[in-house]
Amino acid sequence: MKAMHLPWSVDGLVKFNLPNSATTLGIMEIAFIILFAFPKTMRFGFILISCYFSGAMATELSHDGSMLNPAIPLLLVWITAFLRDRSIFFGSTETNITQ
Repeated sequence: MKAMHLPWSVDGLVKFNLPNSATTLGIMEIAFIILFAFPKTMRFGFILISCYFSGAMATELSHDGSMLNPAIPLLLVWITAFLRDRSIFFGSTETNITQ
């Protein structure tokens, strides 16, 4: 939505003094979601999405905004990651011992 410059999405960036960054932020979101969608790059995408939305939460909090806007997608990403690959959260149960 940021990449397409939808008015309500860009208006949110204006209050943070970032209206010219809408395209860049939108492309970053799309790229991170694509990485997260494919099994081989899911872990890398998960880290990037988590960092992106954590930064968005920090930005919201520093400007007295609601942290729910970035927290809801982040929660959904974490639930999806947990359902797809629990080893992201609990570690691998396999042991590789080579002699």
